[in-house]
Amino acid sequence: MASGVKPRVKVPKSASAGEVITLKTLISHPMESGQRKDKEGNLIPRSIINRFTCDFNGQNVIDVKMEPAISTNPYFEFEALVPEAGEFTFTWHDDDGSTYTDTKPIEIA
Repeated sequence: MASGVKPRVKVPKSASAGEVITLKTLISHPMESGQRKDKEGNLIPRSIINRFTCDFNGQNVIDVKMEPAISTNPYFEFEALVPEAGEFTFTWHDDDGSTYTDTKPIEIA
């Protein structure tokens, strides 16, 4: 994982079967456009999160394509139906080839 890139997600620990829950995600990422220069005048390489996905037990919940104009530290809040106990997998794709993943389990109460 690149230095300083940290995904954070908030998922309830449990839900009722069939309940719709709110998921919150944020990834600390500089979102470099490739157009800025460092102190020595060298271009800082482009590094932008260009896609975010969330799956629940292997089924896609959300798939977002992001454009270069998205802000630093992208935040997403969305809802998902919880049909059963399982695991959410959150994945951020960087156009430099890096992938950042976090997983969170959820139980049925």
